[in-house]
Amino acid sequence: MILSPPFLPTLDADFIKNAGPDSLMDAVDQYELGHSGIYPIAFDGRWHCGTHLNPRKYVPVHAIADGEVVAYSVRQKAISCHRKNHEGTEHLDSNTGFVLLRHTTETGEGRVMTFYSLYMHLLDLDNTRNRVKPMLKAPPEVGSATVLPKWLSYPSDGVQVPANLKVNRKDILGYPGMCQGQPHIHFEIFLTEPDFAAWFEPSAHPIQLGIQSPTTPVSKDYWGHSYFVIPGGQTFISRPPVQKAHAQLFPELQAGALCENSRLYVEAYFHKGQRYTRSWLEKDGKITSLTGPKPVTDPYRDYEYELYSRATALYPDCPSDGYELLRFGRILSNEPKLPNDARKTWVSMTFEEGKQGYIDINQSAIQKLSDADFPRFMGWQKIAEGNTPFTDDVLCDLDKLKKIVRYVDERDDPVARLRPGFEREDRLAIYIRENPEVLAELRGFVCHAPSEWDASLNDVRYRRLNDPDGFYGRRKETDPDGYDRFIRFLTQLQFLDKTPLGAGKKFWFFHPLAFIRHFRRCGWLSAEEIAKCVRPTIKENGKELGKLSLSSIRRRLTEAGPGRPEHLYPAISSMMLRYGLNNPLRQAHFFAQVLQETGRFESVVEAGDRKYFDKYEYNTKLGKELGNALPGDGSRFKGRGLIQITGRDNYSRYGLYRLRSYESDQESMQIQTQSFEATDAAGYYWVEKQRLKYDNKRKLVNFGKRSINYWADEGSTLGAQKNVTRCINPGMNHFTLRQGYFDHAYVILNDAVSNKS
Repeated sequence: MILSPPFLPTLDADFIKNAGPDSLMDAVDQYELGHSGIYPIAFDGRWHCGTHLNPRKYVPVHAIADGEVVAYSVRQKAISCHRKNHEGTEHLDSNTGFVLLRHTTETGEGRVMTFYSLYMHLLDLDNTRNRVKPMLKAPPEVGSATVLPKWLSYPSDGVQVPANLKVNRKDILGYPGMCQGQPHIHFEIFLTEPDFAAWFEPSAHPIQLGIQSPTTPVSKDYWGHSYFVIPGGQTFISRPPVQKAHAQLFPELQAGALCENSRLYVEAYFHKGQRYTRSWLEKDGKITSLTGPKPVTDPYRDYEYELYSRATALYPDCPSDGYELLRFGRILSNEPKLPNDARKTWVSMTFEEGKQGYIDINQSAIQKLSDADFPRFMGWQKIAEGNTPFTDDVLCDLDKLKKIVRYVDERDDPVARLRPGFEREDRLAIYIRENPEVLAELRGFVCHAPSEWDASLNDVRYRRLNDPDGFYGRRKETDPDGYDRFIRFLTQLQFLDKTPLGAGKKFWFFHPLAFIRHFRRCGWLSAEEIAKCVRPTIKENGKELGKLSLSSIRRRLTEAGPGRPEHLYPAISSMMLRYGLNNPLRQAHFFAQVLQETGRFESVVEAGDRKYFDKYEYNTKLGKELGNALPGDGSRFKGRGLIQITGRDNYSRYGLYRLRSYESDQESMQIQTQSFEATDAAGYYWVEKQRLKYDNKRKLVNFGKRSINYWADEGSTLGAQKNVTRCINPGMNHFTLRQGYFDHAYVILNDAVSNKS
């Protein structure tokens, strides 16, 4: 699942340095207006299930994900909300252009989600030409991140419902327009009722969205940040009772205990090699932060980069199971081999303000969750029938939100009550902005509501505005036609009945920026997304080495071939999540290497005849380095896997890691014939490997931090690419090809608008 926000600003180094792990979302969050368009409530107490974004300049609005166009409208000119200019003519102050997209994507194996994104108030064509830049005389049929496509470059003559019109993530959909004179786009993300039920309420393992007391899920669907629910009475110690040789893995902290009538919530995640945590204590029905707005860094430096060595030290019986315990808090593999009494997982966390200690999170009393579970204590709350804050006429009936509306209303003097509706909405929004705890709670609301773009609900939704004590009812003497004008204006914006979604329905709405930020942590790539990461044409020394179609790459990912197992996908995505290859930069570095090693997923076994592999036995120096000791070892332990591990010694170390043997002829073949082994061996190599260099005796020695992720996190520079390549191929063979693979994959995966490939 690859997601971007609808605006893609270029960030300077200082902003990135001071931002959180997702600096782009931190930047786009600042575009959310602090004076209008609050999600999910409007100034008049009705649903407003989108948010208003204003980048304060005419920058493109981009598609947030690959998808297809459900409906769209392009207007030549803006319309008027019936306000007059100084000369008495109507002020063209509102844009009715929109694009509605449907996205179908994957969040895990067998976990398919369909959702919709809506971009309202897109700039009209006249102003696009006048204010943005000259439009192309012959626009392209297909869109891109740099130019409007043909279908958005001409007036649409009303709402259009195209057939099979595709868009790619980052494609330009238009530019920000305005509504009632306020520059912004109205942005929504929602699911239909069947689509919501299919993803959030599957019969086997329903998501515990908003559940007050969640439990560790049976499902293996685990991504993003980890969360731990620790009941009262649990004790924390200053240092775990581990062997003296391992004491350096656990810097001394503090001891203490939780009181019986409390509950501790802990968030844990990795970023650039470090482990971070945040803690909240629930007591007497009140949740209090123990760590403040900034996370706490784990006292053990480079925790994630050293995760493999930590796992091999603490879990010698089966380091691969131990690795998952340290990364996820539980074992996700289908066949765990670590004995139950060897699964203690001591981690540090803040349990009292100013105090950190260690606790064994493997205890059954401690619940282990992830972002895939939408935990309630992180703000996620389902606002549905039975607990909806809105009455039958879709007026807000939730005490907290009603109080907010009353707060603004009570401070309106008679003159203020005659001001346009959007000015009173400003006052509501400002109040919410000044109370960040309210705003944070609203962002977590997942609302079951009708669409404000459905004209069939106008009478039910808005009729109270015309009551004697309603907004327009109070203005009858000064503005007798106000309500009728408002409805006429509103219907020019509404379109849902003209789309396949139809009228008279409810949908499940998310705060759109919260949705994007949350699912950007997922990291799972579908077969289609992996295939797009493969550079279709490659050249070396000026010679083209072959062109691949997207369909042929998909076949390589799913079908068996000579030297290739079937079902490489989804094993690749599962492995990348397991080993922390869960962001665009790390994934692009990984693809740069494995695409070269496997010939773009054609084969996971090193090519060559028996004579070629005999060199691994008869070359004394090479054979010794690889651990080959018996006749046939050269062929038996030839390079296999996405990153082709080679030699008896490497096969043996991987076997010790997995608590399995890969040393017989039949066993060694598994890394070639089984998709799990073919991919997992590459992940193992990625986190186990240290950078290698030649010393002055031309001998390869370890140099630098363990885990190739350390070097991948250096960035996308040429130097970073070389450092990663040296970990895989110290001789830097075919580096220009690896560089080309990286450049292409990085453009596909990251948020930049460059078309360089």
